[in-house]
This record gives sequence, structure tokens and C-alpha cells, in this order.
Amino acid sequence: MASCTTMSDAASGKRLVHDGQCDDRVTPASTFNLAVSLMGYDSGILQDEHAPLLPFQAGYIDWNPEWRAATDPSSWLKYSVVWYAQQVTAKLGAARFQDYIQRFGYGNRDVSGDPGKDNGLSMSWISSSLKISPAEQVTFLRGVVNRQLGLSPRAYDMTIRIMPTETLANGWRVHGKTGTAAPVLADGHDDPQHQYGWYVGWASKGQRTIVFARMVLDRRQEGFAGGRVKEAFLLDLTARLDSL
Repeated sequence: MASCTTMSDAASGKRLVHDGQCDDRVTPASTFNLAVSLMGYDSGILQDEHAPLLPFQAGYIDWNPEWRAATDPSSWLKYSVVWYAQQVTAKLGAARFQDYIQRFGYGNRDVSGDPGKDNGLSMSWISSSLKISPAEQVTFLRGVVNRQLGLSPRAYDMTIRIMPTETLANGWRVHGKTGTAAPVLADGHDDPQHQYGWYVGWASKGQRTIVFARMVLDRRQEGFAGGRVKEAFLLDLTARLDSL
């Protein structure tokens, strides 16, 4: 099974940990919601933590029960509501969406979507054309933390505000985002046996901020791979951070 843990000092960029297949590009899945949030707040499509509140509609992707409800930016990031991100990208339109991807230097920058389906705006980041490596995730996250992506201050402020956060026993505050998606087999179908699990973000304490990406290709089992990766990684982080 493929896996990577990579961590860097946010200020200097010094690589602190780089274990595993950290340069292999895979689907970002719902970690991409951080990028969509930045786009949404920068463009004015998103307003604050609770606006816009968008209604659930029949026909939206709804295999997670949490997604069958009216959703605002905070609950979108908490529950990784696919259709909410799709509403934001649809309002952006293809040209602005591609422009932001280029500005962010995001992975392979390919938002064309599945061949012949014209679904780049709605599906490119979910087991499709857009791919990013853990090392590239860390570079992107440094751009967020250091506010170097050419966005409005509010875009960074609001994205950080709606990100799920944890405070570890040793005082580090962790902002992070999970992601779960299937690899794609040679025949174009999702792999029914395996899932990618992501957990990406940063940990801060005092003047120090460390950005991280953890990715695991795991056997499919009950629940979401991203949640399992996050839980295991936070246990590891508590012991590891003070020594870096």
C-alpha cells in the first residue's frame, strides 16, 4: 500500500519529515475544498461562515446522509459536502476556475475532468483529472499560511475560520482537512477494493507553524479512509511535533 507523511516548517520551507511516496500525484478528493473555499471567498460567492445557506435538491450527490440537508460554508467543510463545492465552482465558471488553479500552482493543474464527459467544473478533483502529490499539498498549504496566493485577506481569514480544528494535549492547534476517494482502475471504473485517505493542514504553537500532508492508499473498509488517516495522524502528531 502506498503512503506518505511529509511536514515542513511553514516560514522557512525546511523539510522536517518526508517518508514514503510523497511525490506521487493522486486525486485530492475533499482536501480540494480548501482551494474551493479560497476561490469562493475571494470571488464573493461565499460570504461568511453561514452564508450562503444552500438547499439540498434532488439529483445532488447524496450517498452520505449528512449531505441531504441545507448546507452553509461551515457545514460544507465539516462534512465534505460534494454538491456544495460543485455549486461554488459552477458559479465561478470554467475560466475563473482554471485561473485560480494556475495561480495556486495546484498539482498537475488539469481540471478537464473525465474524458468526453465535460465534467471538469464538477468532478475533476474526485478520482478524475486533477492530481496532486503530498509534497505539492505542502507547497500549496505554505502559500495559504503565508498568504502568498494573490488573494484577498478575507479569503484566507474565512477559509481558516471554517476549517475543522483540533487542539492537541501539548498545546498545538491543528487546522486540517480530510479527503477520501477511490483509485481509478485501467478500465476507468473506481477500484472497489481500495481508497485513498488524506489529511492535510498545519499545526501552530506560539510563533511556530508546521504544514503537513498525510496520504494513505488503504483497503476499503467501513467508514471513510480520510477519517481513519486523520485519527491515526493526530495521535502521531502529539508525540512528534515538539521534537521537530
